[in-house]
Amino acid sequence: MPAAPQRTRRRAFAFLGTTAALATAAALTAALPAQAHSGGHGHGHGWPSRYQDVQLLSFNDLHGNLEPPSGSSGRITETQADGTTKTIDAGGAEYLATHLRDARKGHPYSVTAAGGDMVGASPLLSGLFHDEPTIEALNKLKLDVTSVGNHEFDEGARELGRLQNGGCHPTDGCYTDKKFKGADFPYLAANVLDEKKNKPILKPYWVWQKRDVKIGFIGVTLEGTPGIVSADGVKGLVFKDEVETINKYARELQRQGVQSIVALIHEGGFPASGSYNYDCDAGGAGAGISGPIVDIAKHVTPAVDALVTGHTHNAYVCDIPDPAGRPRMVTSAASFGRLYTDTTLTYDRFTGDIARTAVKSANRVVTRDVPKAADMTDLISRWNTLAAPIGNRPVGWISGDVNNTGTESPMGDLIADAQLAHGRELDPKTSLALMNPGGVRAGLTYAAKGAEGDGVVTYAEGFTVQPFANTVNLQDFTGAQLVQVLKEQVSGANAAAPKILQPSSGLTYTLDLTKSGADRVVTDSIRLDGAPLDPAATYRVATNSFLAGGGDGFPTLAQGTSDLVGSDDLTALANYLTATSTPSAPLTPPAANRITIVQ
Repeated sequence: MPAAPQRTRRRAFAFLGTTAALATAAALTAALPAQAHSGGHGHGHGWPSRYQDVQLLSFNDLHGNLEPPSGSSGRITETQADGTTKTIDAGGAEYLATHLRDARKGHPYSVTAAGGDMVGASPLLSGLFHDEPTIEALNKLKLDVTSVGNHEFDEGARELGRLQNGGCHPTDGCYTDKKFKGADFPYLAANVLDEKKNKPILKPYWVWQKRDVKIGFIGVTLEGTPGIVSADGVKGLVFKDEVETINKYARELQRQGVQSIVALIHEGGFPASGSYNYDCDAGGAGAGISGPIVDIAKHVTPAVDALVTGHTHNAYVCDIPDPAGRPRMVTSAASFGRLYTDTTLTYDRFTGDIARTAVKSANRVVTRDVPKAADMTDLISRWNTLAAPIGNRPVGWISGDVNNTGTESPMGDLIADAQLAHGRELDPKTSLALMNPGGVRAGLTYAAKGAEGDGVVTYAEGFTVQPFANTVNLQDFTGAQLVQVLKEQVSGANAAAPKILQPSSGLTYTLDLTKSGADRVVTDSIRLDGAPLDPAATYRVATNSFLAGGGDGFPTLAQGTSDLVGSDDLTALANYLTATSTPSAPLTPPAANRITIVQ
């Protein structure tokens, strides 16, 4: 019976203009007892209160980490009351599911959203099966919506469409007797257009609604995605400006009567502290955070009430003023499922908007001291059974840890050596190889992670190091072009944040960090097998397909000639380890001394 007055009241407002509706709402509110933030119903009237708290749970950059991530990737730093810090083991889909399900209890109005990179650069358990296990897990987690991230394009737009809509993989087929059904949630790609159709390749926005409460979500990835994804992955696509796109669709949502809007942006910032609970608003709104998201947040229309971000793998909860100078919540939950963000959006039924000053948000740690979610345990076990015969296969032996640390890392050098060896199998004239540091996702540990024994490198461990399925490409460059490539490490797009390529054996030079820009590469110091580079000579160079397309801010690497495409980079690494190591003569980790660094 109490539902009838509620419907009558809504219909009355529907026929009033905005000003009249607000005036009528104000009069009715004055006649009723105060109920703001109660989330309940009127005293005996059967009408909902003016304000309704909506719980927004969010996370980002999961990267297919269904099992608890290891090492520093599986820890979170916390600042304690006395100012000291401690680390907490965190992450794992079994624990994330439990935490999210517990968080939703007592919150009938709850929506779960993500900020992109749910898949891509994934551990073998997910990556081996083109991330179908992760989509299945996200369905079980009841994810409502996510933006695309750059890694959603690692295998191209067609594969992203398959993850959304389902179907067996076009090459590998079905992995089980059940057809892959795809994501139950929408992937949003408002600023990713089909070049020919000039339309978004997926939905630009989505509206969550429960009863009379509705919130619009707009999803974008960073405009610079083509610079950090292989050329094949973004072929035929156009990536538009984040702010212009969000503002465009915010206006469209408002025309449809949706006044509460959240932007899911796969771009992020850099807080001044690595602690997940650092107060980045100390000293003023948003004063403790820098990076691209700050400029984006300051220019996105005030119609957007909150920004869920990602990409930088950092944790923050900040108020950054919108163009009107009003506070607006901007959040990020680190990466790999170690955190989730719990935000309260207070919805005003009379205006249909969010009461901005009432927004509250906090990052929560996905601790491992809670019961595991049984359905996630079953999912992980089922896919691990399929992966085990491949993942447990030994591919090489090492005498010690091959670390992925430092400006030049032993792991980076090892991959470059492997690609040089593969290049010489394809063409004996191959002179050198260069590896981008961002493509090296982990090191190799001497201590056994399973039953394989110490020093054994399994296929699964190799997959963790190189999960992108890039190919090894050969191209011809002049000596002058190679010098330019080395200078591009510290200039142009990489001037502010250098990306130092990992060199194969035989290539040496000095990097003088006391200088600035391109001058940091000491040209006269560059040697190949002890001899200076000849500016006019031609050199055969091995890189991965990502770099060969000019990725990571190396436009000169896209200008090579006489292209030859080899095997994928993981095969090259596995074959190199097998060829250069045995149980009795394991491979010695490279010394990482090919670049002389002056500081």
